[in-house]
Amino acid sequence: MKAPVLIACVAWALNGFAQPNLTPGSAQTERILVLGGTAHLGTGEVLENAAIGFADGYIDYVGAARDVDPKRYGRVVDAAGKHVYPGFIAPNSTLGLMEVAAVRASRDYAEVGTFKPNVRSVIAYNASSDITPTVRTNGVLMGQITPRGGVIGGSSSVVQFDAWNWEDAVVRADDGIHLYWPSTHHKHFEDGRAQLRKRKTYDQKLHEIRDFFTRARAYAEGTPTKRDLRMEAMRGLFVNGNRKTSGAATLFVHADDAKQIAEVIRFKRAEDLERVVLVGGVDSWMLADPLRENDIAVMLQRTHSVPRFAEDDIDLPYKLPKLLEDEGVEYCLQGEGRMPEMNTRNLPFFAGTAVAHGLEYEQAVRALTLSTARILGIDDACGSLEPGKDATLFISAGDALDMMGNDVEFAWIQGRDVVLDNKQIQLYQKYKAKYDAQRATDDRR
Repeated sequence: MKAPVLIACVAWALNGFAQPNLTPGSAQTERILVLGGTAHLGTGEVLENAAIGFADGYIDYVGAARDVDPKRYGRVVDAAGKHVYPGFIAPNSTLGLMEVAAVRASRDYAEVGTFKPNVRSVIAYNASSDITPTVRTNGVLMGQITPRGGVIGGSSSVVQFDAWNWEDAVVRADDGIHLYWPSTHHKHFEDGRAQLRKRKTYDQKLHEIRDFFTRARAYAEGTPTKRDLRMEAMRGLFVNGNRKTSGAATLFVHADDAKQIAEVIRFKRAEDLERVVLVGGVDSWMLADPLRENDIAVMLQRTHSVPRFAEDDIDLPYKLPKLLEDEGVEYCLQGEGRMPEMNTRNLPFFAGTAVAHGLEYEQAVRALTLSTARILGIDDACGSLEPGKDATLFISAGDALDMMGNDVEFAWIQGRDVVLDNKQIQLYQKYKAKYDAQRATDDRR
């Protein structure tokens, strides 16, 4: 019995040595200049033959390559013929909250309970997730780690994807509370046909939400004698009130159909909420005017989806970004759906699909960068290539929004060099070497 156990332990240890070296990068010590190439600034602008300089983790130069003195920088990276982008941001993500879906103990994105605004997803964030390196190699360098489950799932936080632990990863802690709006209807199958019927519990659930917010506002505006952790977590949502009540936090409301969205708009008005963001928003194009008038931004569902109803245009999910862009509704792209953690790597390609269906290229880049940063409230430090902002950017040999062109050669997060390796790349190289050697042997015969 001892021998098999010993062999297994040795094999496990050797396998550990075969893992890629994914130690987080050290703080930037030398000035770096990315010279040449096409810089997509994230603002909608593009610079040909550009230069991007950064020092101490912050961008200090953005302009034409001809106007900069390379001697001012200790390291010059040649980007001629390549593309430079701000780091893409993945909102509404559960990356780092789940590794193995089949094991309940590893599903850290959902806590038990119905109204749980005091649950902080960031403390469960696993900075050493094996999935994260596969995301970075496609240019996704930041994300909003979001709780699921219940009516109020808890608070999300924005993190960067090159860190030792969750404290090291945090860019903005507790950026907002996530409310999962109850569905208004459900599908009823009869004689092989699906019919939409009103959900009987909808009015009751809506009453519970309103009651909870009424109590939360009273708590925030009053002087409670007993501390309530759930109510404390709600303070930041309200514009008025004393002490810590600032209205700085965002209420992220997850809703898709038109009736839900209309109710969300009415709810924002009734509760006098300062910042509300719609997450999902499949039918948001139907209510573009009220969304714009009420200053509600949308985190759109992934474009790689199928239409909800048979009567919908077959390409509706692909052209949703274009529809909102034309209506002047602020939006960004996110990847919630099946296997959301692994599919985070496909976020750039969701934008690429939108480009193929009418969205302008720089608008698509903005939907992954500056627009996302604005919606998350971090645009003062992230989301675009501008002097004074964090040096979170990458260089791709080709078009980063195209599956065939995305080839990230260099990446930096807050000025730190990012290791662009992962287990999948190692396996590719391993078996490529095997069959290259076999092919060479066959050729010699």
